[in-house]
Amino acid sequence: MTALTWEEKEQLITRNLQEVLGQDSMRTILKERDLKVYWGTATTGKPHIAYFVPMSKIADFLKAGCEVTILFADLHAYLDNMKAPWSLLQERTKYYEAVIKAMLTSLGVPLDKLKFVCGTDYQLSKDYTLDVYKLSSVVTQHDAKKAGAEVVKQVDHPLLSGILYPGLQALDEEYLKVDAQFGGVDQRKIFTFAEKYMPQLGYAKRIHLMNPMIPGLAGGKMSSSEEDSKIDLLDSAAKVKSKIKKAFCEPGNIEDNGLLKFIKHVIYPMFKAGDGFEIKRKEEFGGDKKFEKYEDLEAMFASQELHPGDLKAAVEVYINRLLEPIRKVFNDDFHRALTERAYPTRASGKKSTAAQATGENTPDKVELKVGQIVEAIKHPDADTLCILTVDIGNETKKSIVSNLMAHYGLDELKGRSVVTLTNMKSSKIRGVESEGLVLCAFNQDKYEPLVVPEGAKVGERIIVEGFDNTKAEVPQLNPKKKVWDKIQAELKTNGDGEALWKDFSMLTLNGDRITSTLKECNIK
Repeated sequence: MTALTWEEKEQLITRNLQEVLGQDSMRTILKERDLKVYWGTATTGKPHIAYFVPMSKIADFLKAGCEVTILFADLHAYLDNMKAPWSLLQERTKYYEAVIKAMLTSLGVPLDKLKFVCGTDYQLSKDYTLDVYKLSSVVTQHDAKKAGAEVVKQVDHPLLSGILYPGLQALDEEYLKVDAQFGGVDQRKIFTFAEKYMPQLGYAKRIHLMNPMIPGLAGGKMSSSEEDSKIDLLDSAAKVKSKIKKAFCEPGNIEDNGLLKFIKHVIYPMFKAGDGFEIKRKEEFGGDKKFEKYEDLEAMFASQELHPGDLKAAVEVYINRLLEPIRKVFNDDFHRALTERAYPTRASGKKSTAAQATGENTPDKVELKVGQIVEAIKHPDADTLCILTVDIGNETKKSIVSNLMAHYGLDELKGRSVVTLTNMKSSKIRGVESEGLVLCAFNQDKYEPLVVPEGAKVGERIIVEGFDNTKAEVPQLNPKKKVWDKIQAELKTNGDGEALWKDFSMLTLNGDRITSTLKECNIK
């Protein structure tokens, strides 16, 4: 790889930034050596899709040869009023590290040039504590409150901790031995506070690199505390589809458009030479189009030649590409348990999360596929049973004994798409080998196979939201442990007829929901 010139490094470091303070100093350093940069994040709210904006810039810094430190500001989080209690900080720091590593991997960023540091690793030391006292002797209350106005929760009677916050962040620059601090433009007042007061302690004034704040999906700042304004990094494809569908995307509006800003600051920086943002459309609506430059995409949307629905559909594809590696990392018992410890839900009475459901009896232990009944015949020794031949793809068919004959004619069953359990051990039912199950909703009057969404293909895997098991072979269920019996006991349909395991939807890989016309019923 050809070595970059200092000008090329500067271009990578500064592209898409809203503001740079100290650019002349940065140029002087770049002419001599690589820049040392740090980005800090307080381990409070759960990281969401907007975290890809700073991650994209961190990728640029690494490409420019920078030494990058990510600071998990656990002590700052504790001091930020009404956010994380101290007891949760250790678990949240572990969660942040795991999710940020997964994000950077999703962006294709090597981790060998990154360093992760916790604030409490040095912020409770004698030297740092002494500097906090020194700083308190020169900083006015007015300046401290002003510096934290954009990032510290403002109340009528502020705690002293919130006033200390900007000074602690300023001191981090010296104790991390960096040349520059990177953050959102909402931290500008803290950055100028640091430039004013660090020299008064005898420390160098640092460079400050500021990212724009991108709008959330509902318009306005994207916030981890506003559910409809953000996409969680662990959201399923179905939830991504739902949230993108609700996103604010007014025709021609390019200013308060979170989707466009995300495309500009995250998706385009990922592209290699020759890549472009692809819109898929039917010919009657203009056909497919590829935009190698963001400016061309923005101009077409501004002129209303690009429909918001087409933009949303394209963004959904790219977001799912980013999230899929993260879902994969967190799709195991260890990471689910970590998520629950860091962001507990049981005590709050909120809807269950996948983090709560750990152990042997979770739906990632079953293999479900779209099957098609190709033949249905009467069981030779049972009047209410039939034998179904079910095609489950890859030229594989399963023979399944079922009681559906009590509710349907045999001709009605032929050709029907069904949800099939394929990894159970075969067993004999009234003398006939049965190699699986066709999942059905039932009540006292009716027994009905679950409805497979239109367009689902034979052999396509079906998962339970939050429990994607499609990346590895699923072992055969052990009947002695009764895993299927315990999983099946939690299967049901809700008031909308959606098939659920506990609170989690049963989905195709496209995010379409498995349903039934029978509502508020059990499934087996």
